Amino acid sequence: MTRPDPLVERTIAAFRHAFGEEPSVVAFAPGRVNLIGEHTDYNDGFALPCALDCGTVVALGPRADRRIVAHAIDLGAAPGEFAIDGTIAVLPTGHWQNHLRGVVAGLPCFGLPVTGANLVVSGDIPQGAGLSSSASLGVALGLGLARLAGEARPDHRTLARVAQWSEHHYVGCACGLMDQLASACGEQDHALLLDCSTLETRPIPFPPQATILIVDSGVQRGLVDSAYNERRAQCASAAAHYRVTALRDLDPARLVADRAGLDETTYRRARHVVSENARTLAAAAAMAGGNLVELGTAMRASHASLRDDFEVSVAPVDALVECLNQAIGPAGGARMTGGGFGGCVVAVFAPDRRGAIDDALAAFWQRQGTPPQRTISARPSGGAQLINLNLEQEQP
Repeated sequence: MTRPDPLVERTIAAFRHAFGEEPSVVAFAPGRVNLIGEHTDYNDGFALPCALDCGTVVALGPRADRRIVAHAIDLGAAPGEFAIDGTIAVLPTGHWQNHLRGVVAGLPCFGLPVTGANLVVSGDIPQGAGLSSSASLGVALGLGLARLAGEARPDHRTLARVAQWSEHHYVGCACGLMDQLASACGEQDHALLLDCSTLETRPIPFPPQATILIVDSGVQRGLVDSAYNERRAQCASAAAHYRVTALRDLDPARLVADRAGLDETTYRRARHVVSENARTLAAAAAMAGGNLVELGTAMRASHASLRDDFEVSVAPVDALVECLNQAIGPAGGARMTGGGFGGCVVAVFAPDRRGAIDDALAAFWQRQGTPPQRTISARPSGGAQLINLNLEQEQP
């Protein structure tokens, strides 16, 4: 970021208030929305996320005593404090400090330095909406801590791995790497076609004639880690049945031909992953060619698969998706995004449909008897970055 930003300014002001000095390092990592390719990342498949311009800011300053003192100003919680040497304890499930403790413990595991720090964390990603506030926090913390400890240019893919490691070992969610990579490596005006087997990313230009709308369903996702971990275990069971390393290696013909002996639920989980990989590649090609009809077809089919085969959608989200798809028409589409069980819906469409979509949403919320929920208009943004603290020296 090369301009003053309210979130950055608020975080720096909170650091001054907490510690009586200016921060030495300020880091930002964005949230992400996944346009298509859901629950494919931990199956070594393909995903098509893009970074958003909302995210997490971490302001940091050095300490000489090898301790971390942290304030999370959005939570109103007591400051966290712990030593960085020796074993760093995992706190009870759901405690915000586990994100920080996991990153601090994980950085040396991946060859990155860590030092004592005062820090303040703040963000503007809606919580529980499926826009990867957790990944954003992990990547921003890793970037800021590594830079404070002297790493001039921390490798962003390594930072993504640190944030994932933290999720696995401290937060308690066996997530794939898609969220963290999207946050760390996002590119302005491009989605990222992510190959989760090789971790290669290919920027896909987002059509200039299209827009992204993220609509909060109003259904809080809450703690869905147990269901997520269950789906991951089912996918691993399916891969073992088909004798492949990951479901990425399973083709549609063999999915059907060798299903004997596989229970129906596990078969449907595998069918979602195999078909979703194909849809994601088709969607990337359509996006690169500016073909909103084909992109929309893939997005609609993705939602149906997540609803019926992977069973991670819920009825209010299905109704919202249907409302949006009817208003969008053939050139574009809508689907649930994120891990499921609530959260947000993402839509891609031509801007001339916005009026019809707004009218349809107003009528939808009225029928539901609920206040209109938050919407976010977006275009793909850049990934994690260090903030230049000498903003007055920046060129406009």
